[in-house]
Amino acid sequence: MKLLRIIPDDTSFGFMAFRRLSFPFSALLSVISVAAFFAIGLNFGIDFTGGTLIEMKANSGKAEIASVRSVAAELDLGDVEVQEFGNQGEVSLRFGLQPGGDKGQQAVVERARSNFGKDYEFRRVEVVGPRVSGELVQSGILGVVLSIVAVLIYLWFRFEWQFAVGAVIATLHDLVLTMGFFAITQIEFNMTSIAAILTIVGYSLNDTVVVFDRIRELLRKYKKMPIAELLDLSINSTLSRTVMTSVTTSLALLALVLFGGSVIKSFSWAMIFGVVIGTYSSIFIAAPVLIYLGARVTTDTQETASEAAETKPSSR
Repeated sequence: MKLLRIIPDDTSFGFMAFRRLSFPFSALLSVISVAAFFAIGLNFGIDFTGGTLIEMKANSGKAEIASVRSVAAELDLGDVEVQEFGNQGEVSLRFGLQPGGDKGQQAVVERARSNFGKDYEFRRVEVVGPRVSGELVQSGILGVVLSIVAVLIYLWFRFEWQFAVGAVIATLHDLVLTMGFFAITQIEFNMTSIAAILTIVGYSLNDTVVVFDRIRELLRKYKKMPIAELLDLSINSTLSRTVMTSVTTSLALLALVLFGGSVIKSFSWAMIFGVVIGTYSSIFIAAPVLIYLGARVTTDTQETASEAAETKPSSR
């Protein structure tokens, strides 16, 4: 039985020839993303702006989520999130922070009781203020920064410092462009968006490490091959895996966009963008950076010293 080959084995596309275009292109996108972040800003969701949280349980034992979401939207109280949680019949509603201070938030609770009080038992009512939401922002940023630092340390020990720097540059590139994506599209930025960013970091680094592992292997095998040619060979040899991973992941995320509903909309769209930009950065950003950082020189020097130590006669 003949195996399906998405990418032919003898593919020899010259990816490194595009580095003179990919670097300025990525720099331009990064500048646009940063400008959009400061000029437009993010469309923060209830998790970050504050609001009223209501948890209730259906008297019948089964919650009609679609009906609850429709009624909540008709209350005309701004952004509202409806989620099913816990045991069957339990629903949570999150309304955006209303003007008017405590009276404005109390009005939200009263209108919710008048519309859902007959069919649902109210179990918890809580107002989340901007102070708590500010702590969520700090925790989210801290989580992203710590993950990048941990990966930098891992790659430094796993490979050489040039590889670690290349991976971090590509990761920061993906993060900046993802934040620009949220700012330009004005997709709601909430806690699921933080989860999406951390997932994008993991996906991008995983793709980059696969390419780096092949580069390190070929560096030892072809010591005299020009570095640009060796990087092309490494990327082409892993291209089939890269394409299959990206396509299958994108198909799964597309299903979430079409059928997942509004609750995970920001996560799904951010992940689709992250898969595309993460695949791009591992090929056109992380790998070409090694040329300018002199990864080949460092590796050859280390191996030459190692070989000399092994062949040096004993002084006994």
